[in-house]
Amino acid sequence: MTPLVASIIAVAIISLVSMIGIVTLSLKEGLLRRGLFLLTSLAAGALLGDAFFHLIPEAFAEVSDPLLVPMFILAGILVFFILEKYLHWHHSHGDDEFSPEHARIHPVGHLVLTSDAVHNLVDGLAIGAAFMVSTEVGIATTVAIALHEIPQEIGDFGLLLHAGYSRMKALFVNFLSALTAFLGLAIAFLLGSADAMLIPLIAAFSAGMFIYIAMSDVIPELHKTVAPKRSALQVLVLIFGIAAMAGLLTIEGDAHGHSDLEHEHEEVHAH
Repeated sequence: MTPLVASIIAVAIISLVSMIGIVTLSLKEGLLRRGLFLLTSLAAGALLGDAFFHLIPEAFAEVSDPLLVPMFILAGILVFFILEKYLHWHHSHGDDEFSPEHARIHPVGHLVLTSDAVHNLVDGLAIGAAFMVSTEVGIATTVAIALHEIPQEIGDFGLLLHAGYSRMKALFVNFLSALTAFLGLAIAFLLGSADAMLIPLIAAFSAGMFIYIAMSDVIPELHKTVAPKRSALQVLVLIFGIAAMAGLLTIEGDAHGHSDLEHEHEEVHAH
């Protein structure tokens, strides 16, 4: 399977995650909260693990000037900070719209959809770059993004309902915003085709964004839990998420080792 086909399948799966909102309609609130409680911790670990175990090492391995890698990691952090700063600035001007008497004002919903579209475009960019690096890195990145997207999409679905959308319309517009991931995927492959050296740099840029999302968006949510037992469980699940990403390195190692053996075998036959 080519990197492009694998990336398209991965982005299609991520886009379908936007339909997770329909599942929440059939779940009891207590069960949903318990599930999100653990999934958020797992997402934080997966995002950090993918950045530090997969994307960053691959970027260093492929780039001739090692100084470029930290520069692009920092660029990813700064770009996402600026994007969120801009979106939050607009959001702060619309806080009153969340009060019950303004529950049906749609600009809040438009803000949610715009923010989601930007996030999904970035996801597509990251998935495209990851699969161009290797199939294994692509799979690890897709898993990390999916774990993060599930709680985010459930939250977005709730906000859209609060903004006045019907359930079906909220699902539909949320799905449309998810399709911007394909635009991000196209950008990644266009840049990669223009200059193969950009592929590991896009991976480093994506790593920076993953680090920012985990540390700025996800982990602060975990700090809202103060009960000792639940906090300990969160830490364990977060560590499990990191360990799972580290465990995927063995699959990558086996795949690279098998590839190297095949290459050596072809060279022997050539001689």
